[in-house]
Amino acid sequence: MLISVYIPFLVTAALAVLAPPVAHRLPPRPAALALACAALVTAAGWAGSLALLAFTGVAQIPQIAEEGRWSVSALRSQDPVYAVVAAASALVLAVCVVSLGVATVRQGHHLLRARRECAKLPGHTELAVLDDDVPLAFALPGAPGRIVVSRGMLRRLGDAEREALLAHERAHLRGRHHVFQSVWRLTAALNPLLRPVAAAGNFVLERWADEEAAERVGDRTVVAHAVGRAALASAGASRPAALAATGGVVPQRVRALLAPPPARRSLPLLAGGLLLAVCCASLANAASDSDRMLDSAQWALCTAHADTTTAPTNHGDDPGHGPDGCCADPDRPEHGERHF
Repeated sequence: MLISVYIPFLVTAALAVLAPPVAHRLPPRPAALALACAALVTAAGWAGSLALLAFTGVAQIPQIAEEGRWSVSALRSQDPVYAVVAAASALVLAVCVVSLGVATVRQGHHLLRARRECAKLPGHTELAVLDDDVPLAFALPGAPGRIVVSRGMLRRLGDAEREALLAHERAHLRGRHHVFQSVWRLTAALNPLLRPVAAAGNFVLERWADEEAAERVGDRTVVAHAVGRAALASAGASRPAALAATGGVVPQRVRALLAPPPARRSLPLLAGGLLLAVCCASLANAASDSDRMLDSAQWALCTAHADTTTAPTNHGDDPGHGPDGCCADPDRPEHGERHF
């Protein structure tokens, strides 16, 4: 446990540094899926490691030990974690859980707001055109979602660029990109180290929609012009609940569209998968070590009670039975190991 419990922290830090630049060079769709998976696994590993570290301190509280029926002195003698580390882990975990709760409420509010805006839009088709001179273009997730474009935006684009813009927004709805955004926002709220992953994920979603629009239109240059002109026209007009073609770092998106499509690379995905597997295995190993430590502390308390309260004639020479029949050597698998 001394080493394995800290490995999820190292894996998270490594992914936070390496994942964004690597994701920018991968095809956007697999990059988005990989980032979402990495965020979920590392956020769970982060919370699990903090919980294990915090529990080593909480378990030594006499009232907790009495409820769990284990020996505080035995637990302290085996505990490899300093008290200050356990206390700091408990504090960080509490702050992260509160942050996750706040982010969940905010994300739910954004999605509810998007559904309400969808219901208020005129017409019942996928496309809603607003009679507004302010250039706007975005997709609102809903059931179903809607694409919103203002007349001010349509006037600033040519026919081919309008088609590219609408194809981009349809890709957001078809790919359910708001689900990816929710995953990254919530995992970043739980684990602050994942904020670079969330930022890279938002960029990858825009690239995903760009590439699908380029396939639909058949001309990458047209899509690049549409993205650039739409971004210049609608600067500062984004909405938190919307998926807009003007999102992300627009110059990088335009450069990517003017270049050939990104080549498929399996090595970065395999390396990332290996890191996630190491994260899961180390957390499972730390949890198993913690469980064995508690088993040993319970056995120590039970044998201590047996030595002080059990008469020799009650159980003969069998040291494996205490007054309640609870004592068992934790090294004997038929008694000492828990099975879940």
